[in-house]
Amino acid sequence: MDKFRMIFQFLQSNQESFMNGICGIMALASAQMYSAFDFNCPCLPHYNLAYGLGILLVPPFILFLLGFVLNNNISMLAEEWRRPQGQRGKDPAVLRYMFCSMAQRAMIAPAVWVSVTLLDGKCITCAFCTSVPVETLGNASHPSLSQGEMKRVLARIPCKEIYNGQEFIANEVAVRYLRCISQALGWCFVLLMTTLAFLVRSLRPCFTQAAFLKSRYWSHYIDIERKLFDEMCAEHARSFAKVCIQQFFEGMSTDLATARCHPPRKAPADAGEAAEKLLGITDRGTMNAALKSWHRCKPPLHLHPPVLPSSNGWAGEKQPPVHPPAPRRETAAYFSRV
Repeated sequence: MDKFRMIFQFLQSNQESFMNGICGIMALASAQMYSAFDFNCPCLPHYNLAYGLGILLVPPFILFLLGFVLNNNISMLAEEWRRPQGQRGKDPAVLRYMFCSMAQRAMIAPAVWVSVTLLDGKCITCAFCTSVPVETLGNASHPSLSQGEMKRVLARIPCKEIYNGQEFIANEVAVRYLRCISQALGWCFVLLMTTLAFLVRSLRPCFTQAAFLKSRYWSHYIDIERKLFDEMCAEHARSFAKVCIQQFFEGMSTDLATARCHPPRKAPADAGEAAEKLLGITDRGTMNAALKSWHRCKPPLHLHPPVLPSSNGWAGEKQPPVHPPAPRRETAAYFSRV
């Protein structure tokens, strides 16, 4: 159990590296999923386009949402966005920074899926096989068929076992033509994603360095504040439960001592330590009010120095100025000789 706790604390302290590892695993998993996926084109004019584009776009959208789900900061972002204004204002720049950071990580797995799909070429071949230029690549002198019959024949290009339009265009020629276009689109997509990643990671801090540092600082602060608040609540709940259970057993021991005429045992010292950690919140209603107040009206981000009481017990009164002690005679005489 201690080993799992240490691993969990390590993951919490290195959350950014952990999320980068999760995104990398999802990217590898998306490529492996496509390799294991059994692509079967329906080879029908009205279904090829929907099936091909669906395989190209729907799984990346699911992986994109899954990247947000696996990110622990999505709940923190939603809470910060939906919370009341209270005494602490909400900075839209910080919210945009948090969303962009999560979106960048969530885009890795969908980008890998789209890249692998385009470079493989099966989806584009299935989706646009009815748009092959027969006049350029095939036999245009063959007796022409109707538009519907021609599409029905070309829709069978991905299915070699049922394709019967060799007199119009060879199956291998059409497949090579569509796969070449798909691979060109795939490499263009990879180049576009790499360029965008370079611009986002390298050039954005150069133009707005101060705003970038400010947004990153306060996003880290919101994350750390939430963690510390959860830890404080857990510690308070543990102390509250400890004192409550201690009082229960003290009451039971008092009843047993009254019934059997035995003096009750002295309460252990750790119960007093647990009571000190309650910070005056010792009932359910007060705790609920404190949690509700934290959500509705978080304290402003302005730290005040501790106010020391004056001589008469009231703080805030003007104190007489404190002058430094006068130099000693020996010191004054020394400086006068110098």
